[in-house]
Amino acid sequence: MMLDVQGLRTGYGRIPILNGVSFTVKVGEFIGILGHNGMGKTTLLKALMGYLPATGGLVRFDGDDVTAAEPYQRARLGLGYVPQGREIFSGLTVYDNLRMGCTKQAGSERDTIAEVLEEFPRLKPLLDRSGGALSGGEQQLLALARCLCGKPRLVLLDEPTEGIQPSIIDEIVEILLQQRNKSGLTMILVEQNLDFIAALSKRILIIQKGTITREVRPDDLGDPSLVGEFIGITT
Repeated sequence: MMLDVQGLRTGYGRIPILNGVSFTVKVGEFIGILGHNGMGKTTLLKALMGYLPATGGLVRFDGDDVTAAEPYQRARLGLGYVPQGREIFSGLTVYDNLRMGCTKQAGSERDTIAEVLEEFPRLKPLLDRSGGALSGGEQQLLALARCLCGKPRLVLLDEPTEGIQPSIIDEIVEILLQQRNKSGLTMILVEQNLDFIAALSKRILIIQKGTITREVRPDDLGDPSLVGEFIGITT
């Protein structure tokens, strides 16, 4: 089991957000997280990465108890995080952004970046450009490539299609599927684009008021009543 989450609780100050989240993820599995806004999706990813301390429950990553581990410790174990809004370094070049993704891994920085760029041909002619000069879609590709430079085994991906063009959305789907097939990459995806999440996820967890309440199949996202009631999107 790559990830085992049992009764996870956290929040912001005295405001509880996650109220006992439990689920598991197998090696090489892609799962989606769907829910209304404010139900705890992004909070869950931040808690799994260690940016929010757990106030209860247990998180095991590949058998190791990481419930109290710092984000850098989780990164060294193989957890990667691509936050909502990308959070690239806008004043650094594309190449230097990729270098930042290599800081927690041993080995040749140049070789790692070259290997990752083979999966991101759109970034190759942009290496000397500043991150802030890229389009939204290019910035999302850069954020994902930077994460993969850390050679993660499990990627936490938050709203990657927000505000980007369809052609790059298709590229991201292809890249992630290739990574799963080539290296057994595991992923937890928070996303509101139903076609995107259905194309990638083996199963989808519904979160309501900080608790996982239901598991559905990608095919189930064609049911307007389910989508409207549990996810808050009209189709």
